[in-house]
Amino acid sequence: MEQTNDAFPARRVDITTRGGQTDIEIDGTRIDPGAIKAYSVSHLAGERPEVLLHVADRNDAQWSGIARIAVADLPDPGPAAGVFLDAIDPEALERAALARPDLGTEPYSLTKAMLTQLGEWARGL
Repeated sequence: MEQTNDAFPARRVDITTRGGQTDIEIDGTRIDPGAIKAYSVSHLAGERPEVLLHVADRNDAQWSGIARIAVADLPDPGPAAGVFLDAIDPEALERAALARPDLGTEPYSLTKAMLTQLGEWARGL
């Protein structure tokens, strides 16, 4: 049985993605892509799906209508970064950095290669 709430009518949301480009429409009205920096979709059984839009700059964004709004601070990445770095094998990092095809000969090139390697590992590459 679908739950309805007449105070907050359901809205039609269309999200179309092509490569890195995303178009979002709400009830047929296109949202400026520059106004949105991220979005998430969630759906719990027996409830309406929810779309959370993260606006890029609240000063320039103009919105009208009814919405449930959630404001949250971004989590501190420090603890997760610490756990990630604690799991790195220094020997494996050095081997991977020295084997990189983009390893240069200028000062700090090994440090740069290690940071690039760590970034790729963090992204699962």
